[in-house]
Amino acid sequence: MSEHLPDDDREAVREALIEWYEADHREFPWRRTDDAYRILVSEVMSQQTQLSRVEEAYADFLERWPEVSDLAATDRGEVVAFWSDHSLGYNNRATYLHEAATQVVEEYGGEFPEEPDELQELMGVGPYTANAVASFAFDNGDAVVDTNVKRVLYRAFGVPDDDSAFERAASALMPDGESRVWNNAIMELGGVACGKNPRCDEEGCPWREWCHAYQTGDFTAPDVPTQPSFEGSRRQFRGRIVRLLGEHDEMDLDTLGHRIRVDYTPDGEHGREWLRGLLSDLAADGLVEVEESDDGDQPLVLLAS
Repeated sequence: MSEHLPDDDREAVREALIEWYEADHREFPWRRTDDAYRILVSEVMSQQTQLSRVEEAYADFLERWPEVSDLAATDRGEVVAFWSDHSLGYNNRATYLHEAATQVVEEYGGEFPEEPDELQELMGVGPYTANAVASFAFDNGDAVVDTNVKRVLYRAFGVPDDDSAFERAASALMPDGESRVWNNAIMELGGVACGKNPRCDEEGCPWREWCHAYQTGDFTAPDVPTQPSFEGSRRQFRGRIVRLLGEHDEMDLDTLGHRIRVDYTPDGEHGREWLRGLLSDLAADGLVEVEESDDGDQPLVLLAS
């Protein structure tokens, strides 16, 4: 799948992400339904609109038009006026949503098609939205590839910045027949833990063990084109040191270096001198202690008592 993820680890990566998502995730009302109409409404509303604004509008919309037949039966101008009143962006989305509802009622007998290709026959429903509805309503979609997913795959597994490469990697990683939970989970990962400003440790990212960016401190991505500042990277590694020492009590210098950075080499650019600089900062803050050896053994690093 990628140069950074051996095939033998693929199942472990899948299980780790799904377990992380199912243990705790953001609660949105459209995640609590498998109704295709409600999911389509949420997807159309969420296009380039803040989710906090979408939640309120979503509830109001469904209170007014609770079923697809209700929306199809109303006047298009009412839907456009609602869209404008709730600041949901381009009004043509309201027009398309109304037309799609009319198609479902008149051409499909009020039942949504279940295949992504068929869903694209609905007005205003492109490949991404069709796949999202197929995934979340019918558990019948392909791997979603949005900006968040691209960022995750680029950082974690070194997938090149190429649409076809992202699609191949996303498809290879998604478990068969689990598009609903998988697509929700990987988008949640990109939205919560692997945003433009990553929160790997704070959000307990389940892919830290495999993630290339986490190991190297380079969190650039297609939508994050600038290299993180040097000081930012140092803070990231200092936090990683404290977390590891909290788990292992003490570690010798080189073992610690290899655990926090995959390209650590004792005499290299990111080697002992670099690591001692981080430890010096942490010691000055009263967080760690370095016990030097008199017999030539590696110094021991431990949390300050």
